[in-house]
Amino acid sequence: MSRVLRFALLLAYAGALQLNAATLNLSIDEALALAKKQNRDILIARKQLEAARGGVIEARAGYLPSVVSSGLLRQRERQEESRLRGEDYNASLRVVQNVYTAGAVKGRLAIARLLEEKRNLELAALVDRVGMDLRVAYYDLLLNRAKIDVRLQSVRVMQEELQAQQERFVAGTVGELNVRRADVALANEQPELIDAQARLQNSYLRLNELCGFDTTTAGAAPRIEPTGALQYQPRHPDLTECLAYASLSRPEIKSREIDVEIENQQLIVDRSELRPRVDAFTGYEVYSERDPEVGSAFNHGYVVGLNASWHIFDGFATRGRMQATRARRDAAAQALESARLQVESEVRSAFLDMQQADRVLQSETQNVQNASESLEMTRGNLAAGLGTQLDVLQAAADVTRTRTTRLSAIYLHNVALARLAKATAREPRELGFAQKMPTAADAAQQAQMFDVARPPASLGSR
Repeated sequence: MSRVLRFALLLAYAGALQLNAATLNLSIDEALALAKKQNRDILIARKQLEAARGGVIEARAGYLPSVVSSGLLRQRERQEESRLRGEDYNASLRVVQNVYTAGAVKGRLAIARLLEEKRNLELAALVDRVGMDLRVAYYDLLLNRAKIDVRLQSVRVMQEELQAQQERFVAGTVGELNVRRADVALANEQPELIDAQARLQNSYLRLNELCGFDTTTAGAAPRIEPTGALQYQPRHPDLTECLAYASLSRPEIKSREIDVEIENQQLIVDRSELRPRVDAFTGYEVYSERDPEVGSAFNHGYVVGLNASWHIFDGFATRGRMQATRARRDAAAQALESARLQVESEVRSAFLDMQQADRVLQSETQNVQNASESLEMTRGNLAAGLGTQLDVLQAAADVTRTRTTRLSAIYLHNVALARLAKATAREPRELGFAQKMPTAADAAQQAQMFDVARPPASLGSR
Protein backbone atom coordinates (compact mmCIF):
# COMPACT_ATOMS: atom_id res chain seq x y z
CA MET A 1 0.00 0.00 0.00
CA SER A 2 2.95 2.36 0.47
CA ARG A 3 3.58 2.37 -3.27
CA VAL A 4 -0.03 3.26 -3.98
CA LEU A 5 0.14 6.07 -1.41
CA ARG A 6 3.30 7.49 -2.96
CA PHE A 7 1.76 7.34 -6.40
CA ALA A 8 -1.38 9.13 -5.19
CA LEU A 9 0.74 11.87 -3.63
CA LEU A 10 2.62 12.25 -6.92
CA LEU A 11 -0.64 12.70 -8.81
CA ALA A 12 -1.84 15.27 -6.28
CA TYR A 13 1.41 17.22 -6.59
CA ALA A 14 1.18 17.22 -10.39
CA GLY A 15 -2.39 18.47 -10.19
CA ALA A 16 -1.36 21.27 -7.84
CA LEU A 17 1.28 22.41 -10.32
CA GLN A 18 -1.32 22.56 -13.08
CA LEU A 19 -3.54 24.85 -11.00
CA ASN A 20 -0.84 27.52 -10.84
CA ALA A 21 -1.62 28.62 -14.39
CA ALA A 22 -4.83 30.48 -15.20
CA THR A 23 -7.32 28.43 -17.19
CA LEU A 24 -8.89 29.68 -20.41
CA ASN A 25 -11.81 27.50 -21.50
CA LEU A 26 -12.13 27.61 -25.29
CA SER A 27 -14.06 25.67 -27.88
CA ILE A 28 -12.21 24.66 -31.01
CA ASP A 29 -13.75 27.53 -32.99
CA GLU A 30 -12.73 30.02 -30.29
CA ALA A 31 -9.21 28.61 -30.23
CA LEU A 32 -9.01 28.93 -34.02
CA ALA A 33 -10.14 32.56 -33.85
CA LEU A 34 -7.55 33.27 -31.15
CA ALA A 35 -4.77 31.63 -33.17
CA LYS A 36 -5.65 33.64 -36.29
CA LYS A 37 -5.47 36.78 -34.19
CA GLN A 38 -2.17 36.32 -32.35
CA ASN A 39 -0.22 33.39 -33.78
CA ARG A 40 3.35 34.60 -34.33
CA ASP A 41 3.77 33.12 -37.80
CA ILE A 42 0.48 34.66 -38.95
CA LEU A 43 1.51 38.05 -37.56
CA ILE A 44 4.79 37.83 -39.49
CA ALA A 45 2.93 36.92 -42.70
CA ARG A 46 0.63 39.91 -42.26
CA LYS A 47 3.63 42.21 -41.94
CA GLN A 48 5.08 40.70 -45.11
CA LEU A 49 1.78 41.42 -46.86
CA GLU A 50 1.93 44.99 -45.61
CA ALA A 51 5.46 45.29 -47.00
CA ALA A 52 4.26 43.99 -50.38
CA ARG A 53 1.58 46.69 -50.45
CA GLY A 54 4.31 49.23 -49.88
CA GLY A 55 6.13 47.76 -52.88
CA VAL A 56 3.05 48.39 -55.04
CA ILE A 57 3.06 52.05 -54.02
CA GLU A 58 6.75 52.27 -54.86
CA ALA A 59 6.30 50.67 -58.29
CA ARG A 60 3.31 52.90 -59.09
CA ALA A 61 5.55 55.94 -58.63
CA GLY A 62 7.00 55.25 -62.09
CA TYR A 63 3.76 56.55 -63.63
CA LEU A 64 3.77 59.74 -61.59
CA PRO A 65 5.99 62.79 -62.09
CA SER A 66 8.82 63.40 -59.67
CA VAL A 67 9.95 66.77 -58.36
CA VAL A 68 13.72 67.20 -58.12
CA SER A 69 15.71 70.12 -56.77
CA SER A 70 19.45 70.60 -57.20
CA GLY A 71 22.00 73.31 -56.53
CA LEU A 72 25.68 74.23 -56.79
CA LEU A 73 27.85 76.90 -55.21
CA ARG A 74 31.51 77.04 -56.16
CA GLN A 75 34.34 79.55 -55.64
CA ARG A 76 37.37 79.21 -57.91
CA GLU A 77 40.89 80.21 -56.96
CA ARG A 78 42.75 82.08 -59.72
CA GLN A 79 46.40 81.54 -60.59
CA GLU A 80 46.46 84.44 -63.05
CA GLU A 81 44.34 87.35 -64.16
CA SER A 82 41.05 86.43 -65.87
CA ARG A 83 37.93 88.30 -66.82
CA LEU A 84 35.78 85.35 -65.70
CA ARG A 85 34.02 85.68 -62.40
CA GLY A 86 35.30 83.49 -59.58
CA GLU A 87 31.87 82.60 -58.22
CA ASP A 88 29.80 79.92 -59.89
CA TYR A 89 26.36 78.86 -58.69
CA ASN A 90 23.10 77.38 -59.93
CA ALA A 91 19.86 76.10 -58.44
CA SER A 92 16.91 74.45 -60.13
CA LEU A 93 13.54 72.91 -59.38
CA ARG A 94 12.35 70.43 -61.99
CA VAL A 95 9.38 68.18 -62.61
CA VAL A 96 10.46 64.98 -64.38
CA GLN A 97 8.06 62.56 -66.09
CA ASN A 98 8.84 59.23 -67.74
CA VAL A 99 7.82 59.32 -71.39
CA TYR A 100 9.11 55.97 -72.66
CA THR A 101 10.64 53.17 -70.58
CA ALA A 102 10.16 50.21 -72.97
CA GLY A 103 7.69 48.58 -70.56
CA ALA A 104 9.95 48.71 -67.50
CA VAL A 105 7.54 50.72 -65.33
CA LYS A 106 4.55 48.61 -66.36
CA GLY A 107 6.49 45.42 -65.69
CA ARG A 108 7.67 46.56 -62.25
CA LEU A 109 4.14 47.52 -61.25
CA ALA A 110 2.82 44.16 -62.46
CA ILE A 111 5.52 42.36 -60.45
CA ALA A 112 4.69 44.38 -57.33
CA ARG A 113 0.99 43.56 -57.64
CA LEU A 114 1.76 39.90 -58.22
CA LEU A 115 4.00 39.88 -55.15
CA GLU A 116 1.18 41.41 -53.12
CA GLU A 117 -1.20 38.72 -54.33
CA LYS A 118 1.40 36.06 -53.59
CA ARG A 119 1.89 37.33 -50.03
CA ASN A 120 -1.88 37.26 -49.59
CA LEU A 121 -1.98 33.66 -50.80
CA GLU A 122 0.92 32.74 -48.52
CA LEU A 123 -0.99 34.25 -45.62
CA ALA A 124 -4.06 32.17 -46.55
CA ALA A 125 -1.92 29.03 -46.80
CA LEU A 126 -0.36 29.78 -43.43
CA VAL A 127 -3.77 30.32 -41.85
CA ASP A 128 -4.87 26.94 -43.24
CA ARG A 129 -1.74 25.25 -41.89
CA VAL A 130 -2.04 26.84 -38.46
CA GLY A 131 -5.71 25.90 -38.42
CA MET A 132 -4.83 22.28 -39.17
CA ASP A 133 -2.05 22.25 -36.57
CA LEU A 134 -4.37 23.76 -33.97
CA ARG A 135 -7.11 21.22 -34.66
CA VAL A 136 -4.59 18.41 -34.36
CA ALA A 137 -3.23 19.85 -31.10
CA TYR A 138 -6.77 20.36 -29.79
CA TYR A 139 -7.75 16.77 -30.59
CA ASP A 140 -4.44 15.54 -29.18
CA LEU A 141 -5.18 17.30 -25.90
CA LEU A 142 -8.69 15.83 -25.77
CA LEU A 143 -7.26 12.39 -26.52
CA ASN A 144 -4.63 12.57 -23.79
CA ARG A 145 -7.15 13.92 -21.31
CA ALA A 146 -9.52 11.06 -22.11
CA LYS A 147 -6.68 8.55 -21.85
CA ILE A 148 -5.88 9.86 -18.39
CA ASP A 149 -9.49 9.22 -17.36
CA VAL A 150 -9.23 5.68 -18.70
CA ARG A 151 -5.89 5.06 -16.98
CA LEU A 152 -7.02 6.59 -13.69
CA GLN A 153 -10.04 4.32 -13.53
CA SER A 154 -7.94 1.34 -14.54
CA VAL A 155 -5.46 2.13 -11.74
CA ARG A 156 -8.32 2.44 -9.29
CA VAL A 157 -9.71 -0.93 -10.39
CA MET A 158 -6.29 -2.53 -9.99
CA GLN A 159 -5.92 -0.97 -6.55
CA GLU A 160 -9.27 -2.39 -5.49
CA GLU A 161 -8.29 -5.80 -6.84
CA LEU A 162 -5.00 -5.68 -4.94
CA GLN A 163 -6.81 -4.76 -1.75
CA ALA A 164 -9.32 -7.57 -2.27
CA GLN A 165 -6.59 -10.14 -2.86
CA GLN A 166 -4.72 -8.96 0.24
CA GLU A 167 -7.86 -9.37 2.33
CA ARG A 168 -8.43 -12.85 0.92
CA PHE A 169 -4.81 -13.73 1.57
CA VAL A 170 -5.20 -12.69 5.20
CA ALA A 171 -8.37 -14.78 5.37
CA GLY A 172 -6.49 -17.74 3.89
CA THR A 173 -8.70 -18.20 0.81
CA VAL A 174 -5.97 -17.40 -1.75
CA GLY A 175 -2.23 -17.77 -1.91
CA GLU A 176 0.51 -15.17 -2.00
CA LEU A 177 0.80 -15.57 -5.78
CA ASN A 178 -2.58 -13.87 -6.29
CA VAL A 179 -1.43 -10.88 -4.24
CA ARG A 180 1.80 -10.58 -6.18
CA ARG A 181 0.00 -10.81 -9.52
CA ALA A 182 -2.41 -8.05 -8.52
CA ASP A 183 0.53 -5.96 -7.33
CA VAL A 184 2.36 -6.44 -10.64
CA ALA A 185 -0.77 -5.57 -12.64
CA LEU A 186 -1.11 -2.32 -10.69
CA ALA A 187 2.58 -1.51 -11.16
CA ASN A 188 2.29 -2.11 -14.92
CA GLU A 189 -0.66 0.27 -15.21
CA GLN A 190 0.91 3.19 -13.35
CA PRO A 191 3.63 4.01 -15.98
CA GLU A 192 0.90 4.25 -18.62
CA LEU A 193 -0.85 6.86 -16.50
CA ILE A 194 2.38 8.81 -15.98
CA ASP A 195 3.04 8.73 -19.73
CA ALA A 196 -0.47 10.00 -20.47
CA GLN A 197 -0.02 12.87 -18.02
CA ALA A 198 3.30 13.86 -19.61
CA ARG A 199 1.69 13.80 -23.05
CA LEU A 200 -1.13 15.97 -21.74
CA GLN A 201 1.31 18.63 -20.52
CA ASN A 202 3.05 18.63 -23.90
CA SER A 203 -0.34 19.07 -25.56
CA TYR A 204 -1.02 22.13 -23.41
CA LEU A 205 2.34 23.61 -24.42
CA ARG A 206 1.71 22.97 -28.12
CA LEU A 207 -1.78 24.48 -28.01
CA ASN A 208 -0.52 27.57 -26.17
CA GLU A 209 2.28 27.98 -28.70
CA LEU A 210 -0.13 27.85 -31.65
CA CYS A 211 -2.39 30.42 -29.97
CA GLY A 212 0.52 32.82 -29.55
CA PHE A 213 0.99 32.56 -25.79
CA ASP A 214 4.45 32.72 -24.24
CA THR A 215 5.32 29.28 -22.91
CA THR A 216 8.86 30.12 -21.72
CA THR A 217 7.80 31.60 -18.38
CA ALA A 218 6.01 29.21 -16.04
CA GLY A 219 2.61 30.49 -14.99
CA ALA A 220 2.85 33.65 -17.12
CA ALA A 221 0.43 32.56 -19.85
CA PRO A 222 -3.07 31.16 -19.32
CA ARG A 223 -3.55 27.47 -19.96
CA ILE A 224 -6.05 26.73 -22.70
CA GLU A 225 -8.56 24.14 -21.56
CA PRO A 226 -10.65 22.58 -24.36
CA THR A 227 -14.37 22.34 -23.79
CA GLY A 228 -16.23 19.11 -24.36
CA ALA A 229 -14.75 15.70 -25.05
CA LEU A 230 -13.21 13.83 -27.95
CA GLN A 231 -16.08 13.04 -30.30
CA TYR A 232 -16.30 11.27 -33.61
CA GLN A 233 -17.10 13.61 -36.51
CA PRO A 234 -18.89 11.55 -39.18
CA ARG A 235 -17.91 12.87 -42.60
CA HIS A 236 -18.00 11.02 -45.90
CA PRO A 237 -16.26 13.18 -48.51
CA ASP A 238 -15.83 12.14 -52.11
CA LEU A 239 -12.22 11.74 -53.24
CA THR A 240 -12.83 13.10 -56.75
CA GLU A 241 -14.57 16.16 -55.35
CA CYS A 242 -11.76 16.73 -52.85
CA LEU A 243 -9.13 16.53 -55.59
CA ALA A 244 -11.07 19.03 -57.71
CA TYR A 245 -11.43 21.47 -54.81
CA ALA A 246 -7.76 21.17 -53.96
CA SER A 247 -6.69 21.81 -57.55
CA LEU A 248 -8.82 24.96 -57.75
CA SER A 249 -8.60 26.35 -54.24
CA ARG A 250 -5.19 25.56 -52.74
CA PRO A 251 -3.30 28.84 -52.29
CA GLU A 252 0.02 27.03 -52.74
CA ILE A 253 -0.87 26.20 -56.36
CA LYS A 254 -2.00 29.75 -57.08
CA SER A 255 1.19 31.06 -55.51
CA ARG A 256 3.29 28.88 -57.81
CA GLU A 257 1.33 30.14 -60.81
CA ILE A 258 2.13 33.68 -59.73
CA ASP A 259 5.83 32.79 -59.55
CA VAL A 260 5.73 31.89 -63.25
CA GLU A 261 3.97 35.14 -64.15
CA ILE A 262 6.44 37.17 -62.08
CA GLU A 263 9.33 35.78 -64.11
CA ASN A 264 7.48 36.60 -67.34
CA GLN A 265 7.14 40.20 -66.22
CA GLN A 266 10.75 40.27 -65.07
CA LEU A 267 11.78 39.21 -68.57
CA ILE A 268 10.01 42.30 -69.94
CA VAL A 269 11.83 44.50 -67.43
CA ASP A 270 15.18 42.94 -68.36
CA ARG A 271 14.53 43.36 -72.08
CA SER A 272 13.75 47.05 -71.58
CA GLU A 273 17.45 47.66 -70.88
CA LEU A 274 18.13 47.08 -74.58
CA ARG A 275 15.84 49.94 -75.63
CA PRO A 276 16.06 53.72 -75.21
CA ARG A 277 14.51 55.66 -72.36
CA VAL A 278 13.07 59.15 -72.62
CA ASP A 279 12.17 61.57 -69.82
CA ALA A 280 10.52 64.98 -70.15
CA PHE A 281 11.24 67.74 -67.67
CA THR A 282 10.25 71.31 -66.94
CA GLY A 283 11.12 73.67 -64.14
CA TYR A 284 12.68 76.90 -63.01
CA GLU A 285 16.41 77.57 -62.82
CA VAL A 286 18.65 80.18 -61.20
CA TYR A 287 22.26 80.33 -62.33
CA SER A 288 25.29 82.59 -62.60
CA GLU A 289 27.11 83.70 -65.71
CA ARG A 290 30.87 83.73 -65.26
CA ASP A 291 31.68 85.78 -68.36
CA PRO A 292 30.77 89.47 -67.87
CA GLU A 293 30.67 90.04 -71.61
CA VAL A 294 27.94 87.47 -72.05
CA GLY A 295 25.55 88.76 -69.45
CA SER A 296 24.88 89.69 -65.87
CA ALA A 297 26.03 87.52 -63.00
CA PHE A 298 22.50 86.64 -61.84
CA ASN A 299 20.18 84.84 -64.28
CA HIS A 300 16.91 82.95 -63.89
CA GLY A 301 14.07 81.52 -65.95
CA TYR A 302 11.99 78.52 -66.97
CA VAL A 303 13.49 75.44 -68.55
CA VAL A 304 11.85 72.65 -70.61
CA GLY A 305 13.50 69.69 -72.24
CA LEU A 306 13.94 65.97 -72.84
CA ASN A 307 16.43 63.47 -71.48
CA ALA A 308 17.19 60.33 -73.48
CA SER A 309 19.55 57.43 -72.87
CA TRP A 310 20.28 54.18 -74.67
CA HIS A 311 22.71 51.47 -73.68
CA ILE A 312 24.21 50.54 -77.02
CA PHE A 313 26.46 47.89 -75.45
CA ASP A 314 26.61 46.87 -71.80
CA GLY A 315 29.03 43.96 -72.00
CA PHE A 316 26.20 41.39 -72.39
CA ALA A 317 24.95 42.18 -68.86
CA THR A 318 21.33 42.37 -70.03
CA ARG A 319 21.71 39.17 -71.99
CA GLY A 320 22.93 37.41 -68.85
CA ARG A 321 20.02 38.76 -66.78
CA MET A 322 17.52 37.55 -69.38
CA GLN A 323 19.11 34.11 -69.43
CA ALA A 324 18.88 33.90 -65.63
CA THR A 325 15.25 35.05 -65.71
CA ARG A 326 14.30 32.41 -68.29
CA ALA A 327 15.94 29.74 -66.13
CA ARG A 328 14.00 30.93 -63.05
CA ARG A 329 10.79 30.90 -65.10
CA ASP A 330 11.38 27.29 -66.15
CA ALA A 331 12.17 26.37 -62.54
CA ALA A 332 8.96 28.09 -61.40
CA ALA A 333 6.98 26.06 -63.95
CA GLN A 334 8.51 22.85 -62.60
CA ALA A 335 7.73 23.97 -59.04
CA LEU A 336 4.12 24.52 -60.11
CA GLU A 337 3.80 20.95 -61.38
CA SER A 338 5.50 19.67 -58.23
CA ALA A 339 3.06 21.63 -56.06
CA ARG A 340 0.09 20.14 -57.90
CA LEU A 341 1.42 16.62 -57.40
CA GLN A 342 2.14 17.32 -53.74
CA VAL A 343 -1.36 18.67 -53.15
CA GLU A 344 -2.89 15.62 -54.81
CA SER A 345 -0.71 13.37 -52.66
CA GLU A 346 -1.77 15.21 -49.49
CA VAL A 347 -5.45 14.78 -50.39
CA ARG A 348 -5.10 11.07 -51.13
CA SER A 349 -3.01 10.44 -48.01
CA ALA A 350 -5.49 12.20 -45.72
CA PHE A 351 -8.40 10.42 -47.41
CA LEU A 352 -6.80 7.00 -46.93
CA ASP A 353 -5.93 7.77 -43.30
CA MET A 354 -9.54 8.72 -42.63
CA GLN A 355 -10.80 5.50 -44.21
CA GLN A 356 -8.34 3.48 -42.13
CA ALA A 357 -9.40 5.23 -38.92
CA ASP A 358 -13.06 4.53 -39.72
CA ARG A 359 -12.36 0.83 -40.22
CA VAL A 360 -10.40 0.64 -36.98
CA LEU A 361 -13.16 2.47 -35.12
CA GLN A 362 -15.83 0.16 -36.46
CA SER A 363 -13.78 -2.88 -35.50
CA GLU A 364 -12.88 -1.62 -32.03
CA THR A 365 -16.45 -0.60 -31.22
CA GLN A 366 -17.50 -4.23 -31.44
CA ASN A 367 -14.23 -5.34 -29.86
CA VAL A 368 -14.92 -3.27 -26.73
CA GLN A 369 -18.21 -5.09 -26.28
CA ASN A 370 -16.50 -8.45 -26.74
CA ALA A 371 -13.76 -7.54 -24.27
CA SER A 372 -16.31 -6.48 -21.66
CA GLU A 373 -18.24 -9.71 -22.08
CA SER A 374 -15.00 -11.72 -21.89
CA LEU A 375 -14.14 -10.02 -18.61
CA GLU A 376 -17.52 -10.95 -17.17
CA MET A 377 -17.13 -14.54 -18.34
CA THR A 378 -13.63 -14.94 -16.89
CA ARG A 379 -14.84 -13.48 -13.62
CA GLY A 380 -17.65 -16.02 -13.53
CA ASN A 381 -15.25 -18.86 -14.39
CA LEU A 382 -12.97 -17.80 -11.55
CA ALA A 383 -15.86 -17.86 -9.10
CA ALA A 384 -16.84 -21.34 -10.35
CA GLY A 385 -13.27 -22.62 -10.08
CA LEU A 386 -12.87 -22.97 -13.87
CA GLY A 387 -10.45 -20.08 -14.38
CA THR A 388 -7.51 -18.33 -12.81
CA GLN A 389 -6.84 -14.88 -11.52
CA LEU A 390 -4.39 -14.38 -14.40
CA ASP A 391 -7.28 -14.77 -16.86
CA VAL A 392 -9.22 -12.05 -15.06
CA LEU A 393 -6.28 -9.64 -15.03
CA GLN A 394 -5.63 -10.28 -18.72
CA ALA A 395 -9.29 -9.68 -19.57
CA ALA A 396 -9.26 -6.41 -17.61
CA ALA A 397 -6.14 -5.29 -19.47
CA ASP A 398 -7.85 -6.17 -22.76
CA VAL A 399 -10.79 -3.93 -21.89
CA THR A 400 -8.50 -0.99 -21.18
CA ARG A 401 -6.47 -1.60 -24.32
CA THR A 402 -9.47 -1.90 -26.65
CA ARG A 403 -11.12 1.23 -25.30
CA THR A 404 -7.87 3.15 -25.56
CA THR A 405 -7.51 1.94 -29.14
CA ARG A 406 -11.00 3.16 -29.91
CA LEU A 407 -10.11 6.57 -28.50
CA SER A 408 -7.06 6.64 -30.74
CA ALA A 409 -9.19 5.69 -33.76
CA ILE A 410 -11.55 8.60 -33.09
CA TYR A 411 -8.54 10.88 -32.76
CA LEU A 412 -6.97 9.62 -35.99
CA HIS A 413 -10.25 10.10 -37.86
CA ASN A 414 -10.57 13.71 -36.68
CA VAL A 415 -6.91 14.42 -37.46
CA ALA A 416 -7.28 12.96 -40.95
CA LEU A 417 -10.37 15.11 -41.43
CA ALA A 418 -8.39 18.20 -40.40
CA ARG A 419 -5.59 17.26 -42.79
CA LEU A 420 -8.09 16.71 -45.60
CA ALA A 421 -9.69 20.09 -44.90
CA LYS A 422 -6.30 21.76 -45.12
CA ALA A 423 -5.41 19.82 -48.27
CA THR A 424 -8.60 21.01 -49.98
CA ALA A 425 -8.53 24.56 -48.52
CA ARG A 426 -11.95 24.05 -46.93
CA GLU A 427 -13.45 23.83 -43.47
CA PRO A 428 -13.97 20.32 -42.01
CA ARG A 429 -17.70 20.92 -41.76
CA GLU A 430 -17.80 21.48 -45.53
CA LEU A 431 -16.41 18.03 -46.30
CA GLY A 432 -19.06 15.48 -47.19
CA PHE A 433 -22.12 15.22 -45.00
CA ALA A 434 -22.89 14.24 -41.44
CA GLN A 435 -25.01 11.16 -40.90
CA LYS A 436 -28.29 11.85 -39.14
CA MET A 437 -30.03 9.29 -36.95
CA PRO A 438 -33.79 9.77 -37.30
CA THR A 439 -34.91 7.30 -34.62
CA ALA A 440 -34.23 6.98 -30.91
CA ALA A 441 -32.74 3.52 -31.44
CA ASP A 442 -30.34 4.86 -34.05
CA ALA A 443 -29.41 7.74 -31.76
CA ALA A 444 -28.65 5.29 -28.95
CA GLN A 445 -26.54 3.21 -31.32
CA GLN A 446 -24.66 6.33 -32.42
CA ALA A 447 -24.04 7.34 -28.79
CA GLN A 448 -22.68 3.87 -28.05
CA MET A 449 -20.36 4.04 -31.07
CA PHE A 450 -19.10 7.57 -30.49
CA ASP A 451 -18.87 7.42 -26.69
CA VAL A 452 -15.43 7.89 -25.13
CA ALA A 453 -15.41 4.50 -23.43
CA ARG A 454 -14.22 3.92 -19.87
CA PRO A 455 -13.02 0.79 -18.11
CA PRO A 456 -15.42 -1.05 -15.87
CA ALA A 457 -15.92 0.28 -12.37
CA SER A 458 -14.62 -3.02 -11.01
CA LEU A 459 -13.26 -6.26 -12.38
CA GLY A 460 -16.61 -7.90 -11.90
CA SER A 461 -18.70 -5.40 -13.84
CA ARG A 462 -19.10 -4.64 -17.51
